[in-house]
Amino acid sequence: MKRKPVYVEIDIDTKMDDLWKATQTPDLHAQWDLRFSSITYLPKNDNEPQHFTYTRSLGFGQKIEGWGISTGSHEGKNGTRSSSLHFGTEQRISPIKEGRGYWKYILKGQSITFLTQYDYDVNFGKIGQVLDRLLFRPLIGWGTALSFDVLKRWLEKEEAPVSQYLRFFVYWITTFLFSFIWIYHGLIPKLVYSHPDEISMVNNIIPISNELAYWIVMVAGIIEILLGFIFLFIKKKRLLFGLQIIVFPLLTIVAIMADSSLLTHPFNPLTFNITLLVISIIGFVISKDIPTASNCKRKR
Repeated sequence: MKRKPVYVEIDIDTKMDDLWKATQTPDLHAQWDLRFSSITYLPKNDNEPQHFTYTRSLGFGQKIEGWGISTGSHEGKNGTRSSSLHFGTEQRISPIKEGRGYWKYILKGQSITFLTQYDYDVNFGKIGQVLDRLLFRPLIGWGTALSFDVLKRWLEKEEAPVSQYLRFFVYWITTFLFSFIWIYHGLIPKLVYSHPDEISMVNNIIPISNELAYWIVMVAGIIEILLGFIFLFIKKKRLLFGLQIIVFPLLTIVAIMADSSLLTHPFNPLTFNITLLVISIIGFVISKDIPTASNCKRKR
C-alpha cells in the first residue's frame, strides 16, 4: 500500500511577519510544536541553507536527536511564502529515518492559510512500515495538527503555548480518570460481584425486596459504565463536568442517609466524593476552549 504523506492546514488571523517569526525562530518554534523539545540553528554563510539540530525528549532521561536543513523563501504571488525542510536522525530508536516536507503561508483576506506536508522513511524495515501506518503516522499527524491549533490560539488570543498544553493534558488526564472511575464502579462492585453493600444501601433507602434491589444495582452499574464511555467520546465534556458538580454532593448525601457508619470507614463516601467534586470543578474550569487537532484540515 502506498503511504500517504502527513498533511495539515489551518487558517490563522494574524500578520504574515508574526506567523513567519513564530515558525522560523527556533526558540519560538519549539514552544508550540509538540514534535520538538528544542531547536538549535547552526552558523551559516550567506546564501546557504540553514542547518539545525533538534531534540525530542521522551522522558526518563531519553531523547531523540536529529538534524535538519531549512530553506526559507519570501517570494511568491500576493505575498505567499514557503519554507522547505530536509530532516533525519541517526538514532535507531526513532521511528523516522529521514524525510522531506514544506510549509506554505498563503494570504487569504485578513487571515493566512498555514499548511504543511511531509513524508519520511522509517526504521525497522517491514515491521517499521506496518507500525508507522497503523500507529506512528496517525500519531505524528495528530501531534502536528494539535500544534498548529496551539500556534493559532497563541497568535490570535495571546495564550502562551505552555499554558495551553498544561490545560490540554490536565483536561485529558481528568477525562481518563473519570472514565475509569465510572466504568470500574459500574462493572466491578455492581455487575461482576453484586457487592452486598451496594444492595443493602438500596434497601436502606427504599424498603423493597433484595431481588428488586439487586436489579436496581444492575441498572445503576450499566448507567455508570455508559457514562464512563460517554466521557471518552462526547465532545462537550464541560457539560459532564458540570453535571458531576451537582451529582457528587447528591451521591454523598444519599450514601450517608443509607448508612451513616460509612463515615468511619477509610476512603469513605464523604472524602472520596469531595475529592471527585474538586476535580470536577477543575475540569469544568479548564475545559473551556481546549486546543484540538480537529480544528485543522487533514486532507487537501
